[in-house]
This record gives sequence, structure tokens and C-alpha cells, in this order.
Amino acid sequence: MSGGWKKRLAIARELAAAPDVLLMDEPTNHLDVEGILWLEGVLTERARACLVVSHDRYFLEHVATRMLELNRAYPDGLWQAEGRYSEFLARRDEFLRGQAAYQESLANTVRREIEWLRRGAKARSTKAKGRIKEAARLIDELQDRRARGVTATAGIDFVSSQRRTRRLLVARGLTKSLGGRRLVSDLDLVITPGTRVGLIGPNGSGKTTLLNLLAGSLPPDAGEIERADQLRIVRFEQARSGLDPTESLRRALAPEGDAVTWQGRSIHVASWARRFLFRPEQLEVPVGRLSGGEQARILVARLMREPADLLILDEPTNDLDIPTLEVLEDSLAEFDGGLVLVTHDRFMLERVSTVILALDGAGGTATFADYAQWEAARRAAPPAPSKAAPAASERERQRPKRLGYREQREWDGMERTILAAERTLEACQRAVEDPAIASDPTALQQRYAALEAARADVDRLYARWAELEAKR
Repeated sequence: MSGGWKKRLAIARELAAAPDVLLMDEPTNHLDVEGILWLEGVLTERARACLVVSHDRYFLEHVATRMLELNRAYPDGLWQAEGRYSEFLARRDEFLRGQAAYQESLANTVRREIEWLRRGAKARSTKAKGRIKEAARLIDELQDRRARGVTATAGIDFVSSQRRTRRLLVARGLTKSLGGRRLVSDLDLVITPGTRVGLIGPNGSGKTTLLNLLAGSLPPDAGEIERADQLRIVRFEQARSGLDPTESLRRALAPEGDAVTWQGRSIHVASWARRFLFRPEQLEVPVGRLSGGEQARILVARLMREPADLLILDEPTNDLDIPTLEVLEDSLAEFDGGLVLVTHDRFMLERVSTVILALDGAGGTATFADYAQWEAARRAAPPAPSKAAPAASERERQRPKRLGYREQREWDGMERTILAAERTLEACQRAVEDPAIASDPTALQQRYAALEAARADVDRLYARWAELEAKR
């Protein structure tokens, strides 16, 4: 099963237990947009109590009725407000503006008190002693507010190559099948500087396959891709296979020494690490001990060092917090090269993309002006036709029989069969991520075909298991 279907299964299992309160930590990670919309419907229609940790802003807007944010900038380290995410933002901004105005007033008071102290105030009277004590308290309060008010954000800034080529990439009649499934069929696509394609589709619909085709790591079955001369492609891979878990953060950020070169300048690795919110004491920590969000920031730091004509990003938002997401969005929106983006973050799709390319999982594609247009089209689509319910006698005739001897034996061994198929799928996944074949298109194509076949086999076995279970 894909990561998205495993996540759906885990959520369904918890829902089936009918808990009084459902606790969910980043439930939208690895779900496709359809899966997220399904989850939103489940949580809102059944009106169950839940506590959710999420960086998905659309999900928070549609599901949450009360918001809490942990941040040292708040006096108690916590800010909470009733209402949706948009209402929370409005009330938080109003609160922070009030805090800023109070801090400015406090700074003016502290400045007057400091001037009074510098004139040589004598603590001879009770009143003077009280004023000196109050001045010290105000100075401490101002320093505390200033320290809490410093909120670090990652310094993300992608650098384009500034090339003036009118067309970076042109795909004509692009067609690709893997594991016996047609994923892309007769696709035409033109990417020019400033084009930002948001790629959307169900899990397993071929989004990563299309990225591989565009990047040149997978050849098409039919059609052609014309790339500009010496096209520089910079890629973010969802699997994060480029990270060595035993390597230190220092080496991961600066593999060639104690400095990196960015925009023609040499920057010490400690300063470069601080730009991505790493502390100096973390430099010798192995990458494998860092959080998912920290590992994602390492990959973003690597990408920033490479001038790019075309960015190809596969789920770059997983594990990133909302402030980092906002900085990433700003950088992508200002990037003047081409961009192909796969993400389940609908807020980012809406803000960054200049066009939405939707895959249906059967080789078909459709383009939309933005995410809102895609969602409107999805809502307007007629429901899939369903067969009329048969008459009672017909239902009796069509009722599945009990398991036969061979089916019973098949059902008894199904769990072992599925476990073996999943081990094969994991082995195929590791084989695809082997850096030794990254430059061998033939071997890479063979391993991707094996991976898709293994994934299809697992899905087939689960479907068969459900079919047999229905007969018991």
C-alpha cells in the first residue's frame, strides 16, 4: 500500500474505535488532496471531539473550531482563540499589534527612567527608592519582551540562472506506463521562465513518474521532451534518499569544507546553518538523529546553493512548520525560472501555482487556472453511476457463497502472502533509491518498473483479501 493508503487505514482504524477524543499528529502528511478532503468530511460531518497538530492551513480552516499556538513571543508562551484559522490569524494580529504598541510605550518609559537614573538619582527617600526599583522592573520587562519577540524564520531564497531562454522545456505526446498501468497519455506541456505548474492527483496516479520524465531520469514510452541547452534542473525528492543518516549536519550542509558558496559569496557553515534555524551545537549531530523538518531544511539548503533554470519539487512541505512554509512560498513565488511542484498543501498550490495540472490515475490530464477552479470542477462533476439495487429474489441469487476449499486455503495464507509482497515492495523501493544506478537510465527504468509492479501486486492482494473476507 502507498503511504497515503496506509495513513487512511490508520485513521479509519482509530475512528472505528469510536474514541471520546481523537488525537491526530500531522494527519494530512502523505495523504493526497482527495484523501485530505475525505478526512475533512469525516471530522466535520460526525462532529467528534479531536485535538489536531497540523501545518495544513486549509485543513485547519475547514476543521478547527478553536486554535492554539505555542510560541515564546506570547506572554504565557501560548495564544488561543475561538473560531477558524482565518479568525485566529485576525485576532492574533490584533493582539500582536497591541503588544507592539505597548512595547513601544514601555520603551519610551524605560528611556525616560534611564535618563533620570543617569542624572544621578539618589535613593534617599522612600519615593526615590520605589522609583529606582520600578525602573529596574520596567527595564527587565522590556528586555524580556524584546527577547520573546524575536521569532526566527528560515532564510530560503532560491537562485535562478537568469537565462533568457523563452522555452525551458517542451513535452509533446508524452506517454508512460509502469507495471501495466497507463500513468501519462499523450501529454503536451510547455514550461517557460515564470511558469509554475502545480501537479495534483490521487496517490499512485503517476505524479512522481511525471517528475522523473521531466527531469530525464526516466524515458517516456512515446512522445518527446525538448529541453533547453544545458538546462539546469534542481530537484527536491520526497524520499530524501540523498541524505546519509550517519553523516554529520556539518558535512551535510558543507560537504567540501567549512564554508559554502552562495550567490558568489563564501559563507561559514555555522552561519549557513543558522540561516536554516540550526544551532551551532547541532553541527556534529548525525543527520539520522534530526527531525523530519530539520532534514527537509537540509535539502532546501542544498538546493539553494545551485542556480536553477527549473525547480522540480516533490512534497517539499512535509514536516515544515507554518512560518517556514510561508518563507518557502515567498521564495517560490518570486523565483523567475520554471517550477513543477507536487504538494498536498492546498494553500501553497493556490498561492504559488500559475497553472494546475491534474492527473486522473488512468493516463488522463486536465489543466486549471488555479486550485480553486480544480476544486469547483471536482464538486460539479456528476457522481459515478451506480447499479440499481436488485430485487429481493435477485439479491438472494447473487449472494456470495461461502468460501470453497481452495478459497479457504487461499484466505488462510493471505496474511503471509501480503507480508511477503510488502517485503518485496520495500526491497524494490530501496533498489530505486540506490545512488549507484542514478546515472544509468536503463537500470533505473527497470527498477521503477519492478517497483510499480510490486506496488500493484500488493494492492491486488489487499483487494483479493477483502473479496474473500466478504464471503466468510
